Formats: sequence, C-alpha cells, structure tokens
Amino acid sequence: MAAEPVNVNEFQELARQALPKMYYDFFAGGAEDQHTLRENVEAFSRITFQPRILVDVSKIDMSTTILGYKISSPIMIAPTSLQKLAHPEGEIATARAAAACNTIMVLSFMATCTVEEVASSCNAVRFLQLYVFKRRDISAQVVQKAERYGFKAIVLTVDTPRLGRREADIKNRMVSPQLKNFEGLLTTDISNDKGSSLEALASEIYDASLSWKDIEWLTSITNLPILIKGVLTCEDAIKAVEVGVSGIIVSNHGARQLDYVPATISALEEVVRAVGGRVPVLLDGGVRRGTDVFKALALGAQAVLVWSLCCTSLSLSPSF
Repeated sequence: MAAEPVNVNEFQELARQALPKMYYDFFAGGAEDQHTLRENVEAFSRITFQPRILVDVSKIDMSTTILGYKISSPIMIAPTSLQKLAHPEGEIATARAAAACNTIMVLSFMATCTVEEVASSCNAVRFLQLYVFKRRDISAQVVQKAERYGFKAIVLTVDTPRLGRREADIKNRMVSPQLKNFEGLLTTDISNDKGSSLEALASEIYDASLSWKDIEWLTSITNLPILIKGVLTCEDAIKAVEVGVSGIIVSNHGARQLDYVPATISALEEVVRAVGGRVPVLLDGGVRRGTDVFKALALGAQAVLVWSLCCTSLSLSPSF
C-alpha cells in the first residue's frame, strides 16, 4: 500500500498521475522556458533562518486579519480557473474547503462554477478575482453580481494584457470549457487549430488597453475594496497606493505570463518597503511549505495565497 502524501510536492505528483496530460500541464506549467516557474520555488530555498532559542512557544496563535476578516492562519486560497478539469465539483469544493479551514477564497473570474453557486455552497469569506474584458459591461455585471451575493473584495489582475506564451498548452492544443459566469453574455467556444484555444480566447476578450486610469472606472461600479494582483516593483507599489487600492498582491501570475521576471519572494521586500504599511501586502507563487509562509511573513507579507484544487492541499501554479 502506497504511503499517504505528506507535503505539497507529493500531492502534485498524485495530480500528475491522476489528470489527463493536457489538464495537468495546464495547471502546473509556466511560460516559455519556465525559468521563473523554477525560480519561484528555488528563491525560497536560498533564504535561511536565524532561530532564537529558549522562547516560550507553548501557546501559538497563527490567526491574522485581512481587510477586517479574521482567518485561522496567514494562508489564503488564490484564484485558480477551470477547476472542474480537476474535480467534478470544481470551485464549490474549494469554497467548502476554505470554509472548513476558516480562510478566504479568491474565486477566479474564469471559474467553471458560477458566482451564485459558490456563494450558496458555504459561508466562506470570498473575494472575486477580475479580468477586465474589452466588453466592460460584462466585467461590470459579474463584479456587481459578486457584490450582491456577498463577496467581500475585488482582486484585479493587472499582469495579463495578453496571455503568456505557455508552450505546453500550445503543444497540447488546450481546449477551454464553457465558463459559466458568461453564459448568455459571450461565447467562450473559440477554437485554434494551430495551438491553445485559451490563448485565442484571451486575445479575443481581454482588454489590452487596461491602465492605471481604469482603477477609477472600477471604483465607480462597486463599493467593494479593490486589491491589485501582479505587482513586482516599488514604483508600481507606490502608484497602487496613490490610486487608492486597499491591498497589493506581489505576484508574477505563477510564472505563467512573462518569463524571466523575479521570483515573487525576491520582489517582496522592495514592495513592502515602498508601501510602508499603508495597505496590506500579500504574496503568491512558489509557496510549498510552512517554512515558505514564514519566510514571506518575515519579509513583510501579511499572508500568502496558494493554489488549491478542490480541497486536496494541492498547490500548483495559478490558472489562466
């Protein structure tokens, strides 16, 4: 009898064995040479501790508060799209896991379950991740629906004017399922005989003109606090605070967008210093162990986000 997995890497191997190659490559892969995908993990390994001894640790409280919501530990669930490719219950199962762990789930804009389905599945605190489409009315409708259904914040992804070149998806001719939040609003059934239909879909619907001025547009359509996801420099961190965001997520999209950008843990301290405590700074990418979480906290993050597929403890790269 095989031993039970005891860490995230072992869960990832189980996923590789269980999923069709096209789907596993989609969840686990990065852009181009995948240099940053490897670096996201390896950069953590180059950070070591200076432990202090004889400190009373008999009572430990790992809880923290994010935008006023108390969670059991500084580990949140990052947005991961197309989760029904990995589990028939998709994002609903992940939401229930978040509720059971008393943490925050960020629902992907490109989910395979609707905002309504996830909202009605459990009492987890939920944020909505947002891509801005060329058809702004569609993005606005989903944001406002999330607000009506009790979502607590919007996480605007800002590093995806175009989809990164994910060569495994091109080779596998990755096919996107219908995305339920957009049924009746637009078709996501776009084929690409020469490569990934996901890339073709993104080129068709994502608004490549998105810029800083559009934060004002977003604040005009919702009362929810806005976090931006995809910050890697002090300059962008300062600008984000100036335009009034409520939080920053240091992220390179799990190394799925622009290869050869810094590992997120390498960029974290620069962003934290620039923000100066004015808004919370979170981090995603490369987190595989509790020691990685501790390293991020020691460098100034308030919490980390991990990609968890359908209540497994499975932490893969971010989807879409």
